Amino acid sequence: MPGEDEILDILESVNKSVVHINTVRVVRDYYHRTMPLQGSGSGFTLEPEGYIVTNAHVVRQARKIGVVLWDNRPVEGTIMGLCRSIDVALVKIEADGLPSARLGDSDELRVGQRVYAIGNPFGLVGGPTVTSGVVSALDRSIQSRTESFTGLVQTDAAINPGNSGGPLVDTEGKVVAINTAVIPYAQGIGFAIPINTAMECVQQIKTNGRAMRSWVGVYGVTVTPQVASYYNLGVDRGVLVTNVVQGSPAEKSRLTSGDVITAIDRAHVRSTQDLKREIDGKRVGERIELVIVRGRERGTIQLIIEGSP
Repeated sequence: MPGEDEILDILESVNKSVVHINTVRVVRDYYHRTMPLQGSGSGFTLEPEGYIVTNAHVVRQARKIGVVLWDNRPVEGTIMGLCRSIDVALVKIEADGLPSARLGDSDELRVGQRVYAIGNPFGLVGGPTVTSGVVSALDRSIQSRTESFTGLVQTDAAINPGNSGGPLVDTEGKVVAINTAVIPYAQGIGFAIPINTAMECVQQIKTNGRAMRSWVGVYGVTVTPQVASYYNLGVDRGVLVTNVVQGSPAEKSRLTSGDVITAIDRAHVRSTQDLKREIDGKRVGERIELVIVRGRERGTIQLIIEGSP
């Protein structure tokens, strides 16, 4: 592990790839009058040519996106594409020769590993804020008012409003995840999107102009002996469905909350990671067969993979 002085030098270098994002949305009040609503967040430069990665919720529905670079230079950004299902967005600015972040491998993350969250909480002036912590857990699932997110990295590094979209880096200064959410009124519980997952979205936007991740619209938790006992499930392995997105392939196939997915096309599903890996390996438009347990009955469901919304 690098020494303290070396880590400080690494973080100082990383800070130059972090940007502050300001947005303006137009909303309607009770009397249907249009009102500007300002927001802020963070992001980081992916390439010297001006590609910036941030959260989808930071820039979604924004009429105007302002990006402040490390040297306090303000530029205007344009949304290239969104992956709302994983809360990732790619923004483009007109600039060249920008300091860019180095990417790590989120599949190599381990619980207890030291990490640093970097961003611009509360829009404070004077450059990015760095907080330190560890990877508290992997493969976490959380539910917002409208979305469910799985496969997240949990960290106790402080993540505050305005940090959203900023990088979570390791001791080598490599981005291993993207800060995305914090649980209100909790102490030391923040979540980040694994960088490998985010980059799948980014590459599809750059290649196809939009995200085309295979999607079925189902969220769930890994079945453990404790989960099986608590919910009185008829099986002790698989993925317990906790939410089915309205209008999704899962809903069309009549998959419901409480079902347990145990296999996809004869490949065993023992965890949410297995489920994600199997779905990601399918093509949009492909028909698949899910083996499910519903109560004490076992059966199969056919559904057609769609592109993520």
